Amino acid sequence: MANIKSAKKRILVSERNAERNKAIKSGVKTSVKKVYSAIESGDKAAAQSALTAATKSIDMATSKGVYHKNTSSRKVSRMAQAVNKMD
Repeated sequence: MANIKSAKKRILVSERNAERNKAIKSGVKTSVKKVYSAIESGDKAAAQSALTAATKSIDMATSKGVYHKNTSSRKVSRMAQAVNKMD
C-alpha cells in the first residue's frame, strides 16, 4: 500500500480511469456486435446504420485515448469491408 499522498492519489485516479476505459470499451464491443449480427441476418440497411454508429463510438473512444489510432482504423476497416461484401 502506498504511503505517499501523491501515490495514493495516483491509485485513485488510475482506478477511475480504468473504470471509464472499461465502460467505453464495452460500448464499442456492443456496437461492433450489432454490426456483425446485422451482417449475419443479411439486412444490409441495418448493417449500414449499425456500421455508422459503431464507427462513431470507435472514433470517440480513440479521441479519448482508449484505443490507438491504428487499432480503431483496423476495426473500422474490417467492419466496412464485411458490410460492403454483403449482397
